Amino acid sequence: MSSDKQNNIRVMARQNGIVQPLLTDLYQITMAYAYWKSGKINDTAVFDLFFRTNPFQGEFTVFAGLEECLKFFENFHYSDSDIEYLKETLPPTIEPEFYDYLKDLTCKDIKLSAIEEGSVVFPRVPLLRVEGPLIIAQLLETTLLTLVNFASLMATNAARYRMVAGKNVSLLEFGLRRAQGPDGGLSASKYSYIGGFDGTSNVLAGKMFKIPVRGTHAHSFVTSYGSLADVRSRQLGGRDFLGAALAGRAAAARALAAAPAEASDGELAALVSYAQAFPSGFLALVDTYDVKRYSPRARRNGRAGYNSNCGSNARSIRDLSPARGARGCSTSESTVRSGLLNFCGVAIALNECGYRAVGIRIDSGDLAYLSVLARETFNRVAKELDLPWFSKLTIVASNDINEETILSLNEQGHSIDCFGIGTHLVTCQRQPALGCVYKLVEINGQPRIKLSQDVGKVTIPGHKEAYRLFGADGHALIDLLQRSSEPAPEVGQKVLCRHPFQESKRAYVIPSKVEHLYKVYWNEGRVCVAPKPLSEVRDRVQSSLKTLRQDIKRNLNPTPYKVAVSDNLYNFIHDLWLQNAPIGELF
Repeated sequence: MSSDKQNNIRVMARQNGIVQPLLTDLYQITMAYAYWKSGKINDTAVFDLFFRTNPFQGEFTVFAGLEECLKFFENFHYSDSDIEYLKETLPPTIEPEFYDYLKDLTCKDIKLSAIEEGSVVFPRVPLLRVEGPLIIAQLLETTLLTLVNFASLMATNAARYRMVAGKNVSLLEFGLRRAQGPDGGLSASKYSYIGGFDGTSNVLAGKMFKIPVRGTHAHSFVTSYGSLADVRSRQLGGRDFLGAALAGRAAAARALAAAPAEASDGELAALVSYAQAFPSGFLALVDTYDVKRYSPRARRNGRAGYNSNCGSNARSIRDLSPARGARGCSTSESTVRSGLLNFCGVAIALNECGYRAVGIRIDSGDLAYLSVLARETFNRVAKELDLPWFSKLTIVASNDINEETILSLNEQGHSIDCFGIGTHLVTCQRQPALGCVYKLVEINGQPRIKLSQDVGKVTIPGHKEAYRLFGADGHALIDLLQRSSEPAPEVGQKVLCRHPFQESKRAYVIPSKVEHLYKVYWNEGRVCVAPKPLSEVRDRVQSSLKTLRQDIKRNLNPTPYKVAVSDNLYNFIHDLWLQNAPIGELF
């Protein structure tokens, strides 16, 4: 084994401590005992792990979680405390020798074949093929499913966000506080990065997975400052930074024909303090205060607001012209009169001290309108004050963003450079589970089929291989399952591809390229193919997605991708079906 491969495997050996043999359903262990009791210790089996339907009403899925499965295989072992717990939990009729058997179990006799992590995959095509002793293969089921199901769902969700956002917009995962517990949060950070996100706010995920960590400050930081007196030091780099920020705010107000008196001094104090702490990474949240708080009329009427969220992301920019926006949306007005004005003042002051501000974050209000307004503000300051770099400041938007929000913002012509996405991403709100299953397809060399009145739940029996056939235009055309005993399809040779259950659906395909989808990743107790670094898996997702036609990937009414079986496998399925299906009686 090469030193590079050894290094990769050593890195991979770090595993979430929760992932262990007892992270399973009780019935796996009770079945294991029943197998053991009936003398099936030497039986061998083949299990397929696959899903039946693509998530999010789409027509593709991204496979993820393989590296964690390999870690699980490497570390599979029942500890003494595990055995003691099982003795306390299982019925007293369990023979003591069974616990001795469990204590010696490892994955040394298991063979795992899988599709490369980060590949686009489709229903019915097994993602994992597990071969080996029946009992150990059965005991792996639940853990493998929990490692693959959420990982693949999360990576798919992230890939969809990446597609709707476009390649020129950055995506940050901000979902830890909304995730399904700490493990869900870590998994979401890891697999959103694989799916195409550029960074995360999750510091532990950054440490564990080498994901870029990004973040700024919250509204609470701004509201913790009440006036300019809260600035403890006026200095930055030996200069009067607070004075420079006040002068910069006044200069920006003149450039924008705005009234600096309406800007919050407490907010300016907060931004000055944050800039003093992070002069090279100053990215400020600018929507903390509602302008009504500073409007003389609002004060007379006794009105005050915080973080006003009027407006809708679905409203068009032309319906929010400056005149109409000023009358109709106080958040928009406050962002200009206070947040943006204070930011500009601090950014100008930083420039005088030899630093460049990064940009702003908007977390409420009409994101399309506000982003355009912010960009126009920056352009005007850049022109009026001869600061060309001002027009290139980054605009980050957050606030409960989902796919539909981004699509709507795209239609409105937003000026957002980066989306921070949390709840809808990490909880996969549109579909909370992928639905992978783990089915026995062969026992002791004999194929097995699961029958159901619901044809969608009928399994494809036997030890199979999977191939991806490409058309003349270079795009993936069809995935083909066939029996492992069949010769592989060849480039330029006609192949009959059949729907597994509908006799009339069939077509000839002459592939321009044939890709065998399976590699052996685990065999004889060791990793055979070292898992790739996360960055390479991330690249694999994008390169794999490029092989699909655009109509398969589109958000609305995508074209289904075809999965077929060979003519030989089709006949095999239906012969076995007839052999196992009971013959009904009419009375």
